[in-house]
Amino acid sequence: MSPSTSRNPTLKLGFVLHGVGAGWGDWRHEAAVADGSVNFRFYTEQAQLAEKGCFDFLFVADSVHITERSSPHYLNRFEPLTILSALAAVTRHIGLVGTVTASYSEPFTVARQFASLDHISGGRAGWNVVTSWLDGSARNYSRQAHYAHDVRYRLAHEHLNVVQGLWDSWEDDALTRNKATGQFFDPAKLHRLDHQGEFFQVEGPLNIARSRQGQPVIFQAGASEDGKTFAAQRADAIFFHADTLEEAQAYYRDVKARVVAAGRDPEQVFLLPGIRPIVGRTAQEAEEKYETLAALVPIENAIAALARPFNDHDFSQYPLDAPFPDVGDLGRNSQQAASDRIKQIAAETGWTLREVALWYARPKRAFVGTAEQVADELQRWFEQGAADGFNFFEALPNTSLKDFVELVVPLLQARGLLRHAYQEQATFRDLLNLPFPINRHTEARLRAQTGSRQAPVNTVVAA
Repeated sequence: MSPSTSRNPTLKLGFVLHGVGAGWGDWRHEAAVADGSVNFRFYTEQAQLAEKGCFDFLFVADSVHITERSSPHYLNRFEPLTILSALAAVTRHIGLVGTVTASYSEPFTVARQFASLDHISGGRAGWNVVTSWLDGSARNYSRQAHYAHDVRYRLAHEHLNVVQGLWDSWEDDALTRNKATGQFFDPAKLHRLDHQGEFFQVEGPLNIARSRQGQPVIFQAGASEDGKTFAAQRADAIFFHADTLEEAQAYYRDVKARVVAAGRDPEQVFLLPGIRPIVGRTAQEAEEKYETLAALVPIENAIAALARPFNDHDFSQYPLDAPFPDVGDLGRNSQQAASDRIKQIAAETGWTLREVALWYARPKRAFVGTAEQVADELQRWFEQGAADGFNFFEALPNTSLKDFVELVVPLLQARGLLRHAYQEQATFRDLLNLPFPINRHTEARLRAQTGSRQAPVNTVVAA
């Protein structure tokens, strides 16, 4: 295979800091750190290992509601911005991406938190904008009912507008700090937002300036129709799920077309499927690792995992070996795309509830094999229009990332698909080859001065 010849020829790689693992039984693996989701030393080791592997970013997912049926990691884990701020002090180059819900967070607070992380890290912050899909979230935030699916995305658009407006409160050169004259800032370059909208009323300005990268990078995981449209219009990078190359290609074509329809450059919006690579020094070793991981998902855990896209619906009430139950529109107002997909698979295959649950919860085989085989498959997805990079979930606790960095990363580097080193002082935007976003007030002034409707050209530093 030859390296990609696109404008962004290298893979974008993220690593998901998922503590004790994504599943219900991962923590029982002999190599797992049983308190990994609240163990700072463990997170530090993983973050530094991902940085050693020249990954683009670390990612901390989140939700704001649990039940007794939630997975061990969901039950007991760090809040994203807190752990990312701590990790900023023990890493130097890697991006720091955290999930914060737009549905249950005030825009001023979110803007201030991410701006603070951006300053603490030297311009390495990213926000994964979510709308929250578990309806129990509402009851943790003094609401009786969860927002409807379409309302959540209207709210998210407005929330993001407010946050990005607040991030532009200060122009880049507003803080003069002139001791001789006593001028701390130029009042003409500090701006109130005065937003009055459907969901939010925010005066501003924000009480922290822009960082070295201008604004944090925006991530999203759009899978429903509303979600894909929102992601295409607003995100710099988009997480998605696909079991096969063909599924990934279909999603990639769809969302890139939506990006173009939104008037954006598709080369500056990165689509990143989640993967769980299992790497062996031989094909047999890889297969043995896969079987070990599959054994960590007994049917009880698979049923619990299946419940998540259906708003934690209790599937244990149905016969395991009967056809998948008719659950009607259940899931439509939670994880709509995932629940619809599960129902579609069940209808097309005629599988029993047991078969559907095990298919959903157990690892897929797309990235299982020797280092050469895994590198080949990553390159195939990248070059055949299925991905701009990948979001890496550890398959086997506390071992998969180490295997990947030691065995697969050198192959990707040798093929020109991954950087060999970070550029010193690069921001997260620099790592991703994204342009520096000019402050909207500076842009308006320059346009007025030149009498031009053409915006100034943004710049980007290759990293």
